[in-house]
Amino acid sequence: MPTLVKLLAQRIALGLLLLFLVSILIFAGTNILPGDVAQSILGQSATPEALANLRKELGLNDPVVTRYFSWLGGALHGDLGTALTSRLDIATEIGRRLGNTLFLAFWAAVIAVPLAIFLGLLAVRYRDRWPDKVISAFTLASISVPEFLIGYLLMFFIGVKLRWFPSTAISYRPDADLFTRLESIALPVAVLTFVVLAHMMRMTRAAILNVMQSAYIETAELKGLRMFTIIWRHAFPNSIAPIVNVVMLNLAYLVVGVVVIEVVFVYPGMGQYLVDHVSKRDVPVVQACGLIFAAVYIGMNLIADVVSILANPRLRHPK
Repeated sequence: MPTLVKLLAQRIALGLLLLFLVSILIFAGTNILPGDVAQSILGQSATPEALANLRKELGLNDPVVTRYFSWLGGALHGDLGTALTSRLDIATEIGRRLGNTLFLAFWAAVIAVPLAIFLGLLAVRYRDRWPDKVISAFTLASISVPEFLIGYLLMFFIGVKLRWFPSTAISYRPDADLFTRLESIALPVAVLTFVVLAHMMRMTRAAILNVMQSAYIETAELKGLRMFTIIWRHAFPNSIAPIVNVVMLNLAYLVVGVVVIEVVFVYPGMGQYLVDHVSKRDVPVVQACGLIFAAVYIGMNLIADVVSILANPRLRHPK
């Protein structure tokens, strides 16, 4: 048990260190951008006195290190600052938008994860036969096509031509009933499912096939067990670590990588919020969104590492 605690503590410490380094990159990257924040807020007709007063109010005259630690300290206490363009509290706006993004990612994960595992098991069961070839071809095609193109195709054929679901999610309201909310996000969820399904399915297939070459699998076959029983009871549990890793990475993508999907379907989530304020050069909002996206991605990777350590005894005893 002390070895396990030590490994978990190391992973958590590395995750926090990585998040700290990413926060430095986010702050430095937004501060070295060309242009003047005060000028972009007040416009070209602003007087030098007004620009100087606004820079002082925003703390732009302070040293970079002082501004960074002030920003980081506020973020650690839940204070992400105020949006320069709307003068609204960023934490409040992000809290509302993050809930929308998590709702979208949750339903995409509910569909994609079980379906990916099932298709992976099915591809292994019928390896090198037509079900395996059809599933592999479909997943390769979904990986090759950009997600925004899939979104526009679904929007045109299902939303405009067939009118099965709304073509955009602009009418999404968090206070609506569950059926109305699900109907609004049907097409974005479908696109996200197509995007992450392929990676999870192919990793599931590869991990199980790697285990299927083990000696105890041959023993199970000699005992006369059905192939699907061998895959489900013996191969799948022993290949869970790489499958968990790829599932967690794709769940992180569902939260972090929804920017394009939210913009395409005009969905009021974190991605749309970020893009709107990037165009306005609202630096505090960009910094806050970048930090939250980084924290989610690092957190998902950390969970994947912890689950892998708990599921695989070899990782707990590397020697």
